[in-house]
Amino acid sequence: MSGAGLGKGLIILDRDGVINHDSEAFIKNEDEWRPIPGSLEAIAALTKAGFTLAIASNQSGIARGLFDQAALDAMHAKMLGLVHEAGGHISRIVFCPHGPNEGCDCRKPRPGLLEQLAKHFDTSLAGVPVVGDALRDLEAAAAAGARPVLVRSGKGRKTEAALPERFAGVAVYDDLAAAARALIDEVA
Repeated sequence: MSGAGLGKGLIILDRDGVINHDSEAFIKNEDEWRPIPGSLEAIAALTKAGFTLAIASNQSGIARGLFDQAALDAMHAKMLGLVHEAGGHISRIVFCPHGPNEGCDCRKPRPGLLEQLAKHFDTSLAGVPVVGDALRDLEAAAAAGARPVLVRSGKGRKTEAALPERFAGVAVYDDLAAAARALIDEVA
């Protein structure tokens, strides 16, 4: 697979808890979608450094009837607008609308969303950083052959405290801003 046009490479981000504040009650509309301080600037810095950014996000609130596709589209439009204003760019967003018991292949911890992105960008996921705040993000990255990266924002502190031994060597950063600095330094 070529991955032509990916600049310095692909970076895949989870959404809730990484880019925006998360909620146990789900983020259901654009008013509830609030960026984590520094996350938009981190995306801009990664963009300016030449990375291609994509988002892979479980959005089971659709299956649960908490919001619909139009509400999700509005949240994403707000996010993309704010990212653009900050000087960043997100090339693609993929999401799983299914509930936890539907048996789909796209709901993280399964690798389906990441595989969709690999196919879209015509690239291998080997070594591609997948930045998330939940164990399911790390598990999806590992299942896809990508590189799991944990941030402590969102559910990240709780995830780090209960990290299984198989993820003992995973990179852990306070937030997306810190992860972005480290990823940029790797290619500098």
